[in-house]
Parts: sequence; C-alpha cells; structure tokens
Amino acid sequence: MYLRHSKFTACTKTSIKNKKPYIMDLVHLTRKQHEFFDYIVEYKKEYDIWPTYREIADHFGFKSPNSVTQNIQALLKKGYLVKGEGEEYELPPDKKELLGETNGTGIPIRGLIAAGYLQEAVEADLGQLTINNLFPNLDKLFALRVSGFSMKDANIYDGDFVLLMDTELNSGDIGAVLYNGETTLKRIFWDDQGLRLEAANEEYDDIYVSPDIFEEVRIIGKYIGHVNRQGFQRAPAKVA
Repeated sequence: MYLRHSKFTACTKTSIKNKKPYIMDLVHLTRKQHEFFDYIVEYKKEYDIWPTYREIADHFGFKSPNSVTQNIQALLKKGYLVKGEGEEYELPPDKKELLGETNGTGIPIRGLIAAGYLQEAVEADLGQLTINNLFPNLDKLFALRVSGFSMKDANIYDGDFVLLMDTELNSGDIGAVLYNGETTLKRIFWDDQGLRLEAANEEYDDIYVSPDIFEEVRIIGKYIGHVNRQGFQRAPAKVA
C-alpha cells in the first residue's frame, strides 16, 4: 500500500475521468493540491495500486517529475500522506476510509457546521473522533456492570455498565465504594458526622459510616456516566 516512484517509467491504464471528487478541507489544501490528492486516492481505490510519477505527470500535464514530488511533499507536510518505507508513501490511518478501509474504531467527521450566522455548508474529511477524543483520561477509566435497582432514580438500572474514573470525588458525587468487603454504587456525602451513602431509590435506606472507621472505606471510582441499550449516558453536571 504505497505510492510507487517509477523513475518516470511509462505505464498506461484507463484514465480516471468524471469521478466524483472527495471534498477535502480546502482550508488546509490549495485547489491544485486538492485535485492532486483526489486523483491519486481515486486511482488507488480503482486499481489497488498508487499511480506512477509518469501517470500523475501525464494526467496533470506536468513537464517534470519534480512537480509530482513537490505536490507529494506538500501533502506529506499537511498530513494527507505519511512516509512508508524508503521513498514510499501511504494514507494516514484517519484517511484510510477514503479507500474503503476502516477499522470501525472512530466516528467520521464529515464537515463544518456554523454555530453563529448561517453559512454555506462545508463538507470535508476532518478525520475521526476516537474513544480517546471522547474520554481524554481513558487510562483512568474502567467499567462495572450494575446489579440491582438502588440507583434507578438516577436512571441507572440493573444490567447497565457504569463508567468510573480513578479520581477524587466531591461530597454529593455518585461513586463506587468498597466497605467491609462489599461494594455499592451510591451518592456519597461526608462531613464531621461521618459518611452517608445515599441511594437513588426511596425503597433503599441510606448507609451511614462513622468517622472512626473511615479508613475501612475505599472509594473505587467516580461515576461519570453509564452505557445501556440507548448508548452512552453522561452524568449530569452538578448545579452550583
């Protein structure tokens, strides 16, 4: 999967014409670079091989392979191509979908949308949103599956997966607690009188822990959201 440097060797294939171009982010590419990129991507998609320098030069009417090199270097600098082995080039992972290749690990970003005055729609390939974008502190996250209904009034139900972060809690946050060898998911409050674990279901009594045994309580993680059949549900922001 690379762009062949053919030393300007002649090669013939059916010309790629009247193909629907990929609409790229023109803020990053000039019009000519945009056309150049669309051509080599469409060629690769159709023939499963990159065009030679000669084929590119013939298509665009370049008199020298140096023009091909300059365009490739520009695409490399702007992140539309990446270096492979030796003099070879290929698409970066976030643009593999242009060739119909996808690993299903990201959400495609398909353009720009105005959040002010009405503006002309701009379709563009702006890469993907990955789980790392959605959860910047992914290394501190883990999930537990809920068993029970004590948090149903917080819309957390039996069978849901709660996402917890290994971070500090504020009094009133929902979190997972380990106490006396047992775990529970509750809203956690504390003050000089001790610790109170509050359920989000009136059928469950609050759990109280006196200050003298605080050391026996371990906060496993802070609740930041949960996953159910409707997808990811983020924890609501606390009102100050």
